[in-house]
Amino acid sequence: MTMTTLRPVPVTVPTVEARGARRRDALNWVAVHSLAIAAALLFLLPFVFLFLTSVMSDRQALTTDLWPASWHWDNYVKVWETPGFLTWWRNTLLYAAAGTALTLLSSIPVAYALAKFRFRGRNLALMAVISMMMLPPQVTVIPMYLIWAKQFHLTGSLWPLIIPLAFGDAFSIFLLRQFLLTIPNDYLEAARIDGCGELRILLRIVLPMAKPAIAAVALFQFFYCWNDYFGPQIYASENPAAWTLSYGLESFKGAHHTNWNLTMAATLLVMAPVIVLFFFAQKAFIEGVTLTGVKG
Repeated sequence: MTMTTLRPVPVTVPTVEARGARRRDALNWVAVHSLAIAAALLFLLPFVFLFLTSVMSDRQALTTDLWPASWHWDNYVKVWETPGFLTWWRNTLLYAAAGTALTLLSSIPVAYALAKFRFRGRNLALMAVISMMMLPPQVTVIPMYLIWAKQFHLTGSLWPLIIPLAFGDAFSIFLLRQFLLTIPNDYLEAARIDGCGELRILLRIVLPMAKPAIAAVALFQFFYCWNDYFGPQIYASENPAAWTLSYGLESFKGAHHTNWNLTMAATLLVMAPVIVLFFFAQKAFIEGVTLTGVKG
């Protein structure tokens, strides 16, 4: 019977030079990214202040003591139980979801036509789309309000804001058109040779290849609808049952102007969904924004 001699496994101990090299690499990384770190802290500090104030007591809020003496998580419960807050949430979600869906359904076919079809007046149509992007909504608010109020009697609701999105959005059309220009026409010609119609080409070939741009447009539109204050103020201010979070928050602040902790908690609850959505979709958003400006 032979005896096997076990040899000790050598343990590598980091040398002083290796530790020094790692420390220098870390310092170099901080030096290179110092501006980015400073900018990140500059943008992050207001959110930290907002959160810390939201869990303070009424007496401590907006004092020189920036750290909560006691954590009042019930402030969020008080805000959530405020009469009308759930209605504002429901209205905002309806406005944002319906507005985003209608914008995509109406803008994608128009962008596809402007990018891939050759027809008389195409450049004129593109100029009209760009002109609509440059036209501020305040210019048309009075005639549009008269139409919705006198002709359709839809004021006091969000329908005057949702229905127009079924006819396209100039910015979304332009952004999608810029991305669709980067899709090679060879794919489309091959599909046409195989007998595919334009609708099938759009659904089976163009849409899968345009996912980054579609995601960017969807996020842009969702954020716009979620944060929109001007539109609900014009059309829905007369009916509290149709208020959105952005407009309802102004009413909440007026009713609790001395309770800054509750105001901060309400503000954080309004901001939280879009922050979480952007956090999970930021890759598609950045990719879509980056690729939409490749070709003019």
